[in-house]
Amino acid sequence: MPVEKISGIFVTGTDTGVGKTAVAAALALFLRRMGLKVGVMKPVETGVEDPALLGPDASLLQWAAGDASSPERISPYRFRAPLAPAQAAKREGVRIEPAALVEAVQQRSNGCDFLIVEGAGGLMVPINGGFLIADLVRALELPLLIVTRPQLGTINHTLLTVMAARTMEMPVTGFVINGMPARPDAAEAEAPHALSSLASSDLLAVLPRIEGEERRRIEILADEIGALPTLAWLLHNLGIRGIAPKRNHG
Repeated sequence: MPVEKISGIFVTGTDTGVGKTAVAAALALFLRRMGLKVGVMKPVETGVEDPALLGPDASLLQWAAGDASSPERISPYRFRAPLAPAQAAKREGVRIEPAALVEAVQQRSNGCDFLIVEGAGGLMVPINGGFLIADLVRALELPLLIVTRPQLGTINHTLLTVMAARTMEMPVTGFVINGMPARPDAAEAEAPHALSSLASSDLLAVLPRIEGEERRRIEILADEIGALPTLAWLLHNLGIRGIAPKRNHG
């Protein structure tokens, strides 16, 4: 399923609950503050209370990007059951068409400076039969931004994700450690150095654990991205050059 080159990234996680939606939304808000027209997509979302509307992840992405697109353009497939996409779709008698997903992402990229696509769970999550999130990434030819966590076990999960991406010939733009506590334990404190040494990929950011109301947390994370010592490196790896962040964003 060949597609035209899209300027953007595909955000995946090393596991469910690592905060990839928060990172994707914070990045969307930060790039929007920079003056870019950011498009967002959550191609498949499960655990949606009312599938006639956007789910919580897609809604947060839409708010962060200021994306006025219709729900169908932002999240083409929405299901009630909090299961893997293939299982949730089967339960509701729906067949997810991979070709339709690729076409939807391609169309969504039109008119955007940068497109952020967030997956469901990790790379090996099934979308339809043997068609995995990883297969969608390969079909889209979007570079991966991997979101991981700092807690014990992250070395194994992160290395497996990077290895899977490399084995399946998916470009990896880098990884982000999300949710670093203010007082990390020994495993958390060592995670950035250990992963930088072992992951064969660029550590682009270490973001703090933020508590509180959801949108406020995203605003704080966007501020954190803007203050990163690795910001220039992050923007370079994302393919964004020559645009200075706007300082006054309210």
